[in-house]
Amino acid sequence: MPIDPHALILREDRNGIARLTLNQPRSRNALSLGMLGAMQNILDAIAADSSVRVVVIAANGPAFCAGHDLKELTAARAQPDSGKAYFEQTFAQCARMMQSIVALPQPVIAVVETMATAAGCQLVATCDLAIAGANASFATPGVNIGLFCSTPMVALSRNVARKHAMEMLLTGQPADAETAFRFGLVNRVVPEGEALNAALDLAALIASKARSTIKVGKKAFYEQAEMGLADAYNHASHVMVTNMLAGDACEGIDAFIQKRNPEWNNY
Repeated sequence: MPIDPHALILREDRNGIARLTLNQPRSRNALSLGMLGAMQNILDAIAADSSVRVVVIAANGPAFCAGHDLKELTAARAQPDSGKAYFEQTFAQCARMMQSIVALPQPVIAVVETMATAAGCQLVATCDLAIAGANASFATPGVNIGLFCSTPMVALSRNVARKHAMEMLLTGQPADAETAFRFGLVNRVVPEGEALNAALDLAALIASKARSTIKVGKKAFYEQAEMGLADAYNHASHVMVTNMLAGDACEGIDAFIQKRNPEWNNY
């Protein structure tokens, strides 16, 4: 299928990797309702697409994502309810989209070469992995305009230490790529312009593993993370038993013992 260069989000699939590119550079890829809807539709399609093994999210233009579209939100204030219903719809739709990334069977890698602010930083924190170019920056600057980044806080506080999250949220100051790496917001920092290639290399490595195993592992990771220690071990043990009985685990273990490459079923 040809790529529509005017689409809000571009999608290109190759070798089991779905490359999504936020494509609204003039608005700094702000998460308007249109952008959120486009991303939700793509994620829903990918969730049901067994040919996709890994998702990579990149962006065109001077920003990875500048967060919510403040002009769109401000325009809603002219409505009789001062925009309340519109605000509720926007934040609910954003929360749904972020949770869809977490629930997606495939791992998702963010590629950031420029800035990711507010809900854009939330998007990076929500992705399973993130690669940053040396000039990337990350911020939750809502406090600077009287709007605390409460929803970005949910993803941020689940990725970095509390004091690091609070520093970003309370000051609104940007963290450079190396600071984001030190905080744990990104997995690695690469030279400027090389983040996409690094992410695609990482995606290819993940795509070489058994699809069923990656799917089980990602789901279990987020489930156990919300549990107490005893419940987490109990849940993970059940997952291990189920995983051990799966065909790809049998094949993988046999291949390891026999010193050969595994042949995954990838169901």
